[in-house]
Amino acid sequence: MRLGVDPILGRDFRAGDQLMALSPKQARFVVEYLKDQNATQAAIRAGYSKGTAKQQGSRLLTNADVKRAVNSGQKRVAKKAEITVESLAKELEQARKLALKEGQASAMVAATMGKGKLAGLLVERHKHSGAIGTYDLTKLTDDELARLESILGRLANDGGDPGGEGEA
Repeated sequence: MRLGVDPILGRDFRAGDQLMALSPKQARFVVEYLKDQNATQAAIRAGYSKGTAKQQGSRLLTNADVKRAVNSGQKRVAKKAEITVESLAKELEQARKLALKEGQASAMVAATMGKGKLAGLLVERHKHSGAIGTYDLTKLTDDELARLESILGRLANDGGDPGGEGEA
């Protein structure tokens, strides 16, 4: 039975795949979910009603077989896209050697610096000082202030940042 094409492996699903335990619609949901991790849109693309897609997506992600198939697919995605410190160091060394051979000093230095950062030998430090910005809240309406307080949450209710308190 053909369930669809695995977007990761680029082949039809076969017996033994995690999706074989699912209904065709559930399997389609898993394939679609792995594309963008959006359960609602995956449910719609899998053929569920737009009106119930949000609930169906949520429900499907709690189904043990669907969850197992999604986890299996996510592991395949991670493995396919795996980048390790070793692979990055190897690429940087190849770039450094090519730059040296081509007489491109700045490219060679950049590759060397990249290797140093990757190994944790070079750490960039940035110092930030001063206020990000100040705002005149006296011109806001009560509704605008209430909205701002709801966005800032506890920080707004506790009096905000105490930095600069007591300054004239």
